[in-house]
Amino acid sequence: MEFFSQTYTALRGPQGVPQSATETIARLSDRLSPATLLSDRRASVLALKGLVRDWKQDVGDRALPGLLEVLYNDAEVDADIGKAVLETLTQLCEMDENSELGSKYTDAILATEKAVHVLFGLLADNTFYTRFATLQFLSALLQNRRQVVQGYFLTASSGATSMVAVLEDQREIIRNEGISVVQSLITNSPDIQKILAFQGAFERLFNTIRQEGGVEGGAVAREALACVDALLRFNSSNQSYFRETGIPPALCTLLSFAPNISFQEPPPQEFALQFWDTPKLNNASYVVAIVGMLLGSKGGSEQEVVTFTRFLVELSLASNAPTPLKTQALQLLPANLAFPLSSVIITPYMPVPETNGEEWDRLEPASALDALVELALHGEYNGLYDDKKSKNGLEIRAAAANVFENFVKPDNVKEAIVNAMLTIEGSEPPPATPLLRALVAPHSSSSAGITSTHMACILFAHLIRSSPEAKKAARQIIPKVAPIPATPGGGSFFVPADGAPPPTPEPEEEDDDDDMQTILQILNENLSLAFLSRSHVNNSDRESREWERLIIGYLTLLSQWLWDDAPSVTEFLNAGGMAVLVEPINHITDVESVVPCMCAFLLGVCYEFNREPGEITRQSTHTILQRLGIDALVGCVSRLREDDRFKTVGPDTSVYTYPPPSLVAAPGQQPKEPEGEIWFDWAFIDFWKSNYFTVQRGLGMEPDKLSTSSAQSAETIMLISSLRETIRKQSEEIAALQAQLKASSSSSDEVASLTTQLSAQAAQVVAQAETIGKLNKELDEANDKVKEGEKEQEDVLVLLDEMSEKRRRDKAKMREAGMDVSEDEGGDDDDEDDEDNE
Repeated sequence: MEFFSQTYTALRGPQGVPQSATETIARLSDRLSPATLLSDRRASVLALKGLVRDWKQDVGDRALPGLLEVLYNDAEVDADIGKAVLETLTQLCEMDENSELGSKYTDAILATEKAVHVLFGLLADNTFYTRFATLQFLSALLQNRRQVVQGYFLTASSGATSMVAVLEDQREIIRNEGISVVQSLITNSPDIQKILAFQGAFERLFNTIRQEGGVEGGAVAREALACVDALLRFNSSNQSYFRETGIPPALCTLLSFAPNISFQEPPPQEFALQFWDTPKLNNASYVVAIVGMLLGSKGGSEQEVVTFTRFLVELSLASNAPTPLKTQALQLLPANLAFPLSSVIITPYMPVPETNGEEWDRLEPASALDALVELALHGEYNGLYDDKKSKNGLEIRAAAANVFENFVKPDNVKEAIVNAMLTIEGSEPPPATPLLRALVAPHSSSSAGITSTHMACILFAHLIRSSPEAKKAARQIIPKVAPIPATPGGGSFFVPADGAPPPTPEPEEEDDDDDMQTILQILNENLSLAFLSRSHVNNSDRESREWERLIIGYLTLLSQWLWDDAPSVTEFLNAGGMAVLVEPINHITDVESVVPCMCAFLLGVCYEFNREPGEITRQSTHTILQRLGIDALVGCVSRLREDDRFKTVGPDTSVYTYPPPSLVAAPGQQPKEPEGEIWFDWAFIDFWKSNYFTVQRGLGMEPDKLSTSSAQSAETIMLISSLRETIRKQSEEIAALQAQLKASSSSSDEVASLTTQLSAQAAQVVAQAETIGKLNKELDEANDKVKEGEKEQEDVLVLLDEMSEKRRRDKAKMREAGMDVSEDEGGDDDDEDDEDNE
C-alpha cells in the first residue's frame, strides 16, 4: 500500500491539480535525483516504465539522464529498481515505428563507456530478473550500435568473465538469451572472438549442445552451433586453439560417426540410417559447415584431415541424409583432394520403393569413387527419383562432378582412368565402365537418360581436359557396350547385399571388326542423331529443350577434346563433323541462340587446329567459313555469353532454375519443389572465357597462317602442364612449411632464452679454462722452485759430508801426533761413529 500511495502522490502533485503527461513525467524525472529516498526513486522509475510505451519521446528527453544515474548508483543495490530501470531503458532504445528515437537514445546512452561497463558488471549479479533484463538491454544496444558496444566491451574489466559465466547459467532462459547476446557480440570482431574463446566459450557452448541433445536439440542447439561457427570462421588463432581443446572429434560423434574408425570397418548403421526432420537438418548443417571449415583451413593434423574427409564422404555417399546436407558435404571437400577414393570401401543404402523412406536395402560394398561416379551419372539412389528433375537432385550431381574433377586433377590419375578403358592387344576388352556406358548410350527421349549422358560428357571432359596423353589414349578407345540392364533408376550400381547382381546381357558378337567405332566417331554420330531427333519434335518445348541440353553436352565435350589436338580434329572432320556443325548455323534464329553459338565455337576450334592431312583441309574449311560469313560467326560466338543459361553458372552452382521466375505468370504456377537444368559447368565456362578470343581471332586468319595458339606443340603443352604441377606441389610445400613456421613461432621466446643461457654458460666455461691455465702455469713454476731447493739441499748435504770426513781425518792425525782431543770432539766422533754403525 505504501508503494501505491507514493506513486499516487508523485502523480497527483501537492495540490491535487490535474496534470498533463508532460508535467507528470517532468515531476517524476525530478524525483530521480540521488537526493531523494531510494523508495521514492523506485516509485518514480516504475511510474516512468508505465508511461514510456505511450510517451516515449517525453520520457526519453526528460528522464534519460536521471534513469542513467539510477542505473549507475542503485541498480546493483536494489534488484527491483534495477529491473525497472533496465526495462525502461530497453524500451527507449527499441526500434519501433519511430526508429529515429531509438537511435537517438542509444547514442546518448553510449556517449560514454560507463553504461556498458555497468551492464557487464550487473551480469555478475545472480538475481534472475537483473541478469535477464541486463541481457535484453545489451541485446538492444548491440542491435542498434554493435561496433560501439564491442569497443566498450574490450575495455571492460569483467566483460569476458561475465559473458562466459552467463553461458553456464543453469536457468535455460538466461543461458539462451546469453547465447544470443554472445552471437551478436562476436560478429565481425576477431578480438572479442579470441577473448571469449580463451575464456572457455567453446567448452560452455558444447556443454549446452550436449544438454540439449546434440543435433536433436532444436533451436537452442542451433544457436549454440551458430555461435561456435561464428567464433571459428575467418579466425585462424581460434581454429588452432579449438583443435588443442580436443573438441573437434566430438563434431563427428554428434552425428553418430566414430572418429577413430578404420578404413576397413564400415561406420555404424545408426550413422547411415537416421530419422531426419527440419530442426535436425538445420543443426546438422552447422556441424557439417564447421567440419568443412576445419578441413579447409591450415594446421590440421593428418589424422584429423583423414577423419573429417571420410566423415563427409560417408555422409554424402552412404547415408540417408537429406539431399541438401549431402550436397553441402560434397561441396566442402577440399579442392586439393588427396583422399584415396578408389581404395576406400563404403556400403551404400537404397530406399525400398513405396515405403516412404521407412525401409532400406543395404547394397554391396563398393569403392567411394564408383559411388561418386554413379551419383553424378544417375543421381541419388541410382536415379530412383531422377524423373522429378528437382533442383536439389541436380545440385548434388553437380557437386559430385566437381569432386570428381578435383580428384582427377593430377595427370597421372587422368591417364590411369582413361588407359583402363583401352583394350590390350591379345586380351579380352575390359568391361565397359558406367561412365563409358552412359557416354555412348543410345538416345532416349526421357529426361533421366539425357541428363545421365550430359553428366557423362562433363565427367569425361574432366578426364581429358589439358592432358595430351589422356586425349591420345581416349582416341584409341573402342567401346563394346552391352545394353544397360533394367534397374530401378537406370544405373548399374544397384546390387542388394542379400541377393545376387542382375545378370549382365552378353554383348552381341561383331561380324566385322571394321564396324567397330572409336568413341570420337560414336560421339559425332550421336550428335547428328540428337539434331535429327530435335527436328522431329512436335510442339513440345520441354522435349525440345531436353534434346538441346543433350546437344550442348556433346558440343562442350568436343570443344574441350579437340582444343589443341590436331589428330582428334582430323578424325572428327573425317567422320562428318563439319556437316553436323554447319547445319544449325545456317538456320540460326533469335529465339534459339545457345546451340548455334556452340556450333560456331566448335567450328572455330576445328579450323584453329586443323593441321594434319585429311579429307577436309584447312583451305576447304576456310571456304565454308567465308560462305557462312566470318563476321557473323564471330558475333555468334560472342552471343553465347549473353544467354542466361551461360551467365548463371558460377564456381559454386551450375544448376539453372527452370522455368525462371520471370516466366512464372502467377505465384500459384510455381511448383512446390523448384525444377532445374544443367547446361554448362564452371570448368567449361572458364575454358570458354579463356579461349573464345583466340577462336574469334583465328576465324579471320588465312588458311596458310598459323596462330599463336597453334604454334605450341604437344611437347610444349606437356612441359607447361608438368611445370604447373611442379608449381602446385611447391606451393603446397611452401604452405606446409609456413604452417610449421607459424606453429614454431610460439616457442621462439623459449629458444631465445635457452640461447642466452647457453651463451652465458659458454662464457663461464671460457673463463674457467683461462683460470685453470693460470693455475697450471703457477703450479709449474712452484714445481721448478721445489726442484731447485731440493738440488741445493743435496749440494749442502754433500758439502757437510765432505767436511765431516775431513774432520775425522784431522782428529785421527791429531791423536797419532799425541795431541789432545776434547771429549766433545771425541763425543762427536763417537756419536758420528754410532750413527755410522746404525
